[in-house]
Amino acid sequence: QVRLVESGGGLVQTGSSLRLSCAPSETTFSTWAMGWFRQAPGKEREFVATINWRNGNTRYANPVKGRFTISRDNIKNTMFLQMNSLRPEDTAVYTCAAAQYETRTVDKAGAYNWWGQGTQVTVSS
Repeated sequence: QVRLVESGGGLVQTGSSLRLSCAPSETTFSTWAMGWFRQAPGKEREFVATINWRNGNTRYANPVKGRFTISRDNIKNTMFLQMNSLRPEDTAVYTCAAAQYETRTVDKAGAYNWWGQGTQVTVSS
């Protein structure tokens, strides 16, 4: 089985930046897409961004468009989320996920097979 590991979370001030990373626990890894989700206290888990592993096509949730950038390194099987202009409302546990098979619902959690444990991002006002 595949395990995903996130890193890069922390406590920052409004307007600051953070870069999250996600990598599988094993080198041999095949996926159709990877993405980021987040869940804030008292709120439902929400989609953040996703990237097609083969062609690099990306999709973003409206609240993060223009501020966050998702990218990947196919050789190292590592995914990144560059978060700029952070706001207090971005505070949440960020979790990476991988979809093993082709799907047309990459913005839905149900499309993903493997998940990480999550990394805390806190933005102070």
